[in-house]
Parts: sequence; C-alpha cells; structure tokens
Amino acid sequence: MKRGGRIIYSGSLGPNSCNMIKYFEAIPGVPRIKEGQNPAAWMLNVSSHTTEYEIGLDYAEIYQRSSLYKENIILVNELGKPTPNTEDLHFPPRYWQNFWAQCMACLWKQRCAYWKNPEHNVAWFLNTFVQSNMFGIVFWQTGSTIKQQQDIFNILGLIYGTSLFLGFNNCTMLQPVVAVERVVLYREKVAGTYSTLAYAIAQVAIELPYMLVQVFMFAVIIYPMIGFQMTADKLFEFILYMVLSYMYYTLFRMMTVALAPNVEIASGLVYLIFLFWNIFSGFIVGRLLIPVWWRWAYWANPAAWTVYALMFSQLGDRTELILVPGLPDQTVRDFLESYLGLEDVYMNLVTYLHVAIIALFATVFFISLKYLNFQRR
Repeated sequence: MKRGGRIIYSGSLGPNSCNMIKYFEAIPGVPRIKEGQNPAAWMLNVSSHTTEYEIGLDYAEIYQRSSLYKENIILVNELGKPTPNTEDLHFPPRYWQNFWAQCMACLWKQRCAYWKNPEHNVAWFLNTFVQSNMFGIVFWQTGSTIKQQQDIFNILGLIYGTSLFLGFNNCTMLQPVVAVERVVLYREKVAGTYSTLAYAIAQVAIELPYMLVQVFMFAVIIYPMIGFQMTADKLFEFILYMVLSYMYYTLFRMMTVALAPNVEIASGLVYLIFLFWNIFSGFIVGRLLIPVWWRWAYWANPAAWTVYALMFSQLGDRTELILVPGLPDQTVRDFLESYLGLEDVYMNLVTYLHVAIIALFATVFFISLKYLNFQRR
C-alpha cells in the first residue's frame, strides 16, 4: 500500500517473495533485484515515491489494470456470498457481564479511585470542617434567643451561606474528578466492559457515603454552635434538607461536566447558574419582594427551596415576640410568613421539589454521558 491508502500489490509472496518480485520486475522501468538483496528492502526502495517519479509510473493504477487485481475481486465476491442455510455472526449480549455485575465492577473501580485520591478527600472534609467552625463562631448561639428582626436576618444569612457556599465549593472541587473518569468511560464503554447506566449509577452511589459523612460532620459541629432547638425532629429535618441540598449540588456538578467538553467550560456554566441561584435564593431579595413577573425564578431555584426548608423547619413553630422597626411586635412565625413569605403550606411542595430536581439532574447526567461524546480522535 502506498501513501494515501492506495494498494499497489495484494497477493501471495511465494518462497523468498518470488511472486512479488516477479510482479514488480514485469513492470517496465522497475530496477531488478540484486543477487542476495533483501526482498523487503528492495520492495521499499522500488515502491518509494521517488522511484515512482523517476520511472514515471503509478503503481496503484498498474495494479488496478492487472490480472491479479481482477482475480482478487472475483475472490472477494465469492467469499462475500454467505453459505446457504447459515446466519450472520452476531453477539446477543453487548457487554461481557450482566447489568448487576457491571454496576458492581464500576462501583469497585470508583471506590478504588476515590480511596487512592487522599488529596481530594482530605481537602473536601477539611473544607467542611473549617467552614462549619467558621460559620459556627461567627453566628454563635444566634438561634437560641431571637428578640428582634435582625436576629432572623442573621439566621437567614447563616442558612444562605452554608447551603450555597458549601455547595459551590463541592462543585468546583469535584468537577476535575468526574472529568477524568469520563475519559475512561469513553474507552471502556466501546470495549463492551460496562454500560453508561452502570457507570452513572456507580458514579452517583460512590458519592453518597462521602456526602453523608460530610453532612453529618457539618451538622454535628454547627447545629449546637448556632443554638437551634436541640430536638430530634428539628435535627432530623436539618440533616435531611442538607443531605438533599448536597445531593443536588453533587449531581449538578456531574451534569455540567457531562454537558461540557472540558472542565473550564463546565466551571463557567456552573458560575453563571450559581449567579442566578444566588440572586433568587430568597436572601438578597425575599420571595414577597420579588416582582410578580420574576417569581417563577424563585420557584425554579433549588437554592431557594433549601433556604425555605431550613428556615421554616427551624423557626416555623416559634411563637416568641420579636421587635420589628416601625411595626407592632410579631411572633417569629408571623414574621416569616408576612415578610419572607415562608409558610407551612409549601413545605411538602419544597420537599418534593428537592427530590424532583435530584431525579432531573441524575437523568440529564445519564443522557449526556450516553449521547454526548467530546472525545477528539
């Protein structure tokens, strides 16, 4: 085969390449092989572009006009005809193992990859430890005594900061890990090692224990430092909504990596969406203060749902009176409803929305991995 992919000879070599030598020496102008010369070296010499140019021939055209080419075409056509009463070769299972085995293999691989990445894990937990202590010290015992409007705003700022900043840090820290694993997926999926669904399930499942430990560490440190009511139901609700929050942040990070060709574009996409989430989270502008035509942005914002759920679950049943400048004293519950728009009637909806957005992000993550391929080869 010559440069460009055109065939110049296809046939049997014969003893000591005699058939090939005979074919080329029959072409006018081709130098004959010297006695004792290596047939392979002679072949490379006479078939070079320089030799072709010197003798003014095109070996590919000569081969296509030769009887050898016609014999090869006849042979190919004969071999291409299936034998009667035979079926085409096929492999019913696309992958070498069943789906359960694929999931377990992917989970084992992810576990090893995460366990052998201590820099990532230590940075993750250290970041959680430092930020939880920092927020706890800054907002020390803010939730134990609420006497005025500013106390509620302080708690709102605490919940806003912990839910958004920790979620944003998780996204930025973990995007490179998912991007590296995606490259491996491209290769092993084509090889039939495992399916995209098995990989996606394992990728999500391996995050769960790390995320649960992170949330538990955060809750154990910050909850008593803030001074929230130490009851089982309130602590459970706090942990529940933090778990749901971290889960959709984790899946959001995976989804953006799967949608983008590289980490840089995924990071830019995360920044733009986080900017939107930040503005309409209910902290900068309360739900009731947002113009009516922008209210949809509040209800389409997962960060707003988390702030809503955490605020109302911790303060929604408190009836002590607080000072509100320019207005009569109100109970904490009434202030949440009249000023921030936090009502008990929406709590179930907010919980369902958390579950729905987690399912949506997981679905988009899987579909993106399955149908988008940014491999440049």
